[in-house]
Amino acid sequence: MFRYYTPVLILQIYCLYHAYKSGKDYFWYLMILMLPVIGAVLYLLTQVFNKNDLEKFSEELVTAIIPSKKVKDAEKRLAFADTFQNRVALADAHFENGDYENASTHYEAALKGNFQNDFYVIKQMMGAMSQSQNYAEVIRLAEKVKDNYEFEKSHAQFIYGLALDKLGRIEEAEKNLKPIDQRYSNYEERLVLAQFYDRNDQREKAKEILDEIIIESDHMTKPNRRLYGQLITNVRKYREELEN
Repeated sequence: MFRYYTPVLILQIYCLYHAYKSGKDYFWYLMILMLPVIGAVLYLLTQVFNKNDLEKFSEELVTAIIPSKKVKDAEKRLAFADTFQNRVALADAHFENGDYENASTHYEAALKGNFQNDFYVIKQMMGAMSQSQNYAEVIRLAEKVKDNYEFEKSHAQFIYGLALDKLGRIEEAEKNLKPIDQRYSNYEERLVLAQFYDRNDQREKAKEILDEIIIESDHMTKPNRRLYGQLITNVRKYREELEN
């Protein structure tokens, strides 16, 4: 894949990716783009602290450019040693690549013996089933772990609530969606919760959540403003629509 890019362009891509992941100041983006070689070299010398960081972000960059690489690497590890960790790593790679069918297959294969009630694997499988719109299976899986201390206020509980909503179990859905409403976090989930309230004739609750997110957005760090910029725009627009 890299043979189609010039060395300077690869260096720029790497530095821009590292800057984005690290939440660097906008100044560095200008330096890297306007002075391709000098800017990138200065960035590496001053902002990439050690060899381990460089190797880590290089690996992430390759994965971002070649999404299937992580799957292939995980397949090789599983072929060499069929362990629980390697099986789950392959399932995670498929999940990240949007292949929820294969992800579910490997998560299910991992749920055997001492690991049949593993919270992480079940949580991930719930996510895959939700993406596949298999809401009955999401609920079945949630019933296996809902008494686990990790379930409360987790994303798994939120997915459970969404599945209950899809199947018309509104009161149960609200009970399991509400815990995700935590300040200065879970912005996407809280927007979904506001939409849930709006659909179910609880507009004032929806407005309250949206207002809280808008207030919190004024105190976000620069990286979070970049990360959640579009979402905050959507929240403001949706809040205005609720007044009409």
